Amino acid sequence: MQKKEIYLITGGLGFIGSNLIRLITNNNSESTIINFDKNTYAGNKDNLKNLIHKNYYFVKGDIKNKKKLYKILLEYKPDYIINLAAETHVDKSINNANEFINTNVNGTYQLLEALKDYQKSIKKKFKVIHVSTDEVYGSLRRNEELFSEQNKYLPNSPYAATKASSDLLVRAYVKTYDLPICITNCSNNYGPYQHPEKLIPVVISSCQNKKSIPVYGNGMQIRDWLHVDDHCEALLLILKNGRIGESYNIGGGNEINNLKLIKLICKIMDKIKPAHIKYQTLIKHVKDRPAHDYRYAINFNKLRSELKWSPLVNFEKGIYDTVLWYNKNQSWVNQIKKRKSYKEWDLTNYKNRGSIK
Repeated sequence: MQKKEIYLITGGLGFIGSNLIRLITNNNSESTIINFDKNTYAGNKDNLKNLIHKNYYFVKGDIKNKKKLYKILLEYKPDYIINLAAETHVDKSINNANEFINTNVNGTYQLLEALKDYQKSIKKKFKVIHVSTDEVYGSLRRNEELFSEQNKYLPNSPYAATKASSDLLVRAYVKTYDLPICITNCSNNYGPYQHPEKLIPVVISSCQNKKSIPVYGNGMQIRDWLHVDDHCEALLLILKNGRIGESYNIGGGNEINNLKLIKLICKIMDKIKPAHIKYQTLIKHVKDRPAHDYRYAINFNKLRSELKWSPLVNFEKGIYDTVLWYNKNQSWVNQIKKRKSYKEWDLTNYKNRGSIK
């Protein structure tokens, strides 16, 4: 018999949040899910428009609003809380870090204060996951060992600095106020419903529209890619079985440089949407991003040994399925691109790329 578990997801209209909500509903039809989201440019109600679940509730709210967070906590009394509310785009943080500081740092602080009051008000046990990024660790050299939970925090972008700050706030509240929280640091995610501003959707969209595919610098920057389904499975496992106060790295074990990944996507597009050109001819090297980290790669041995988790999605199949999804759901992408916020970002980002090398 399924348990009537109650989940509060902050940022549930986003890429990871919406995929996580679908996974929870598929796993447990008796669960109650409260999606607390500000519905900013990165959120999209269409991500969940086909969701059929009798106990799903959307609450529009800002993570910086402690009063509203506390009210929702008392009203629904969640067993599990997953904090995915964050500003996440590195380029935007370089252009203007203000909203990243407001949401990622102050927003996390307000959530922690609400959780502290919630813990005082009820006797019920609950558990929280604060979702973070591998970018807090900085950059790896080519032959350097993978990021582990023991790595120092050395963030290099304003985005990474705000996520590192939020992680440290969480750690302090666990130690000082005994809040039941785990921290997770994941590698680059990919999969369906990812915002069109991110690398993989940008490449796919550029191919679809026969536009230049921008590659920062020489394109040799290395990333470890994690399918969003694997990430969500790991989050639920940590939520149920992870040790309170611990950090867990979640990696995909798929290191590949940006240029090679872009060429792989182009080859897939050649197969599923043949054109009069080879899509690789659209690749254009542009001015590199400031403080562009060379390599991210996650050691997830702790998660594998303690909780028996390993990623299941084959990388090449995952990329193929992702490219296929975006080709089948161009209307979803186009709907986002019509938004004023996207057009403003796209224009600003284009100007900041500088001249083609």
